[in-house]
Amino acid sequence: MLDYIKIIKKYCIPGSRVFDILVDHGQKVSQKALLAADQVSHLNPDRNFIVEAAMLHDIGMVKTDLPLPGCLGPHPYICHGLLGRVMLEKLGLHRHAMVCERHVGTGLTADDIRQQQLPLPVRDMVPETLEEQIICYADKFYSKGCPGNGEKSVDTIVKSLSRFGTDKVEKFLSWQKKFGSF
Repeated sequence: MLDYIKIIKKYCIPGSRVFDILVDHGQKVSQKALLAADQVSHLNPDRNFIVEAAMLHDIGMVKTDLPLPGCLGPHPYICHGLLGRVMLEKLGLHRHAMVCERHVGTGLTADDIRQQQLPLPVRDMVPETLEEQIICYADKFYSKGCPGNGEKSVDTIVKSLSRFGTDKVEKFLSWQKKFGSF
């Protein structure tokens, strides 16, 4: 199994707030993702990959302009998925890199990027593989840095996604039907 903590340490100082947030959030997402994978075990999701990619999916946040120690980059947070892709591709982790790029929201389409004038390349960045969908789904249940478990309800997620269009809500609800409520 990939040593994802070693990779996080490459970009963050252990014990720093950003390191702790990345590890805590990644653990929550990976646990939720494994529960989702159990719901579709007949589709043979790659459980090891799910854990690794869930732990690394937000690594790009360290290169964004966030008010956290260790996040000193010039980029807006919306770019963290693309930045993570670039970081992991440099390490030869192409499959993991795609999870980074495709996990934002329920995925960003070229139309989303154009219409919202996001500072991203105009192309589809939506989860394609089963594992990408599972991680993206699980990620919606957690915000980084929330105290305690910080798990969001389905209603809270739906309300948040509705700001971005009914298609985003529909995609999330289709994942919920597929991966279950637990």
